[in-house]
Amino acid sequence: MRVTEGGIELEVPGEQTEGVEESVFYNPRQELNRDLTIATLRAYRDREERAETYLDAMTASGIRGVRAATDGWDVTCCDVNEEAVDLARANLQRNDREARVEHRNVNALMHDEVFDVIDLDPYGTPMPFADAAFANCRDLVCVTATDTAPMCGAHFNSGVRSYSAVPRNTDYHTEMGVRILLSALVRSGARFDVGVEPILTHATSHYVRTYLELEHKPTAADAAIDELGYIYHCEDCLYRETDAGLIANPLETCPHCDGSRLLTAGPVWLGPIQDHGFVETVRDEVPDEFGTATKARDLCDALAAELHEPTHYDQHKLCRTWGLPANAMDDFLADLREAGYEASKAHYGGTTFKTDASVGEIRAATEDNLV
Repeated sequence: MRVTEGGIELEVPGEQTEGVEESVFYNPRQELNRDLTIATLRAYRDREERAETYLDAMTASGIRGVRAATDGWDVTCCDVNEEAVDLARANLQRNDREARVEHRNVNALMHDEVFDVIDLDPYGTPMPFADAAFANCRDLVCVTATDTAPMCGAHFNSGVRSYSAVPRNTDYHTEMGVRILLSALVRSGARFDVGVEPILTHATSHYVRTYLELEHKPTAADAAIDELGYIYHCEDCLYRETDAGLIANPLETCPHCDGSRLLTAGPVWLGPIQDHGFVETVRDEVPDEFGTATKARDLCDALAAELHEPTHYDQHKLCRTWGLPANAMDDFLADLREAGYEASKAHYGGTTFKTDASVGEIRAATEDNLV
């Protein structure tokens, strides 16, 4: 069957239906991801004028490659699946676009050639492809990870194996996944003396998407490693604190409630996951004709306003823990700001927020308006 996305017409296997996660060739639920990819590539081309070459590393139907070629990039599409390669070639021809299409193991291709931008969008974890990408990417690595349960700690052993870190399933499990992923990618880049800076990151639906700007020197890799550390989390009162460095020093008891049910997660990325100015530029590059234009702009607005705190709270879970009813989120955050704390909504959900206040300070600042 044929579908239209981003102004191009695409042929996909006829049995593909919306919501089928196992689709090798085309997943309609990833349209927001792809729309934001094109907007990000446009914004990044203004940020780094030398960037010209783009590798669609797991091309499948060729949708990302065709859209990038339409936007003027020098595109290489690669897939190990022969049927996918044939489909990508057909979709490029259908849209009168030129790109090189390689039927090859993409790790071998990435080790052989240098690209300005590499886009990793595998099914599951991207980590088997990360080393090759950082070894020969000049400017920007774009990464999608769909194995959110391992990253978030819900599938603990799988998360440890894939990301060489300890993930924990907390009330901020989505952010845990983001920061476990970024930690693993930063450590992968550092092996090649490459410093990694996340300039746009979001967790949407069943996946995490991040865009990593690279700096090729050992001191930049060291600086990125310095942003890693651990999160200590109390399961009783939801207190949490962070600890920079690669050696954990776990808490024995909770400083807030004196409880002993404490979790240690890490190493995780503790630094910013956005460049707020760049996110605003990406928002401006989303045209009205994109199918997810409203969602994409709303997401960028949320990301640009979100604090850089490495964990978020869920207002409803806090209120349940306290035995108090929740009020309107805007009023709740206003109380925090009035008490002198920073506070913002988090893009992970309608009841999630970030603040520099501790759990005790949050309750003290908001409790009067929760009864």
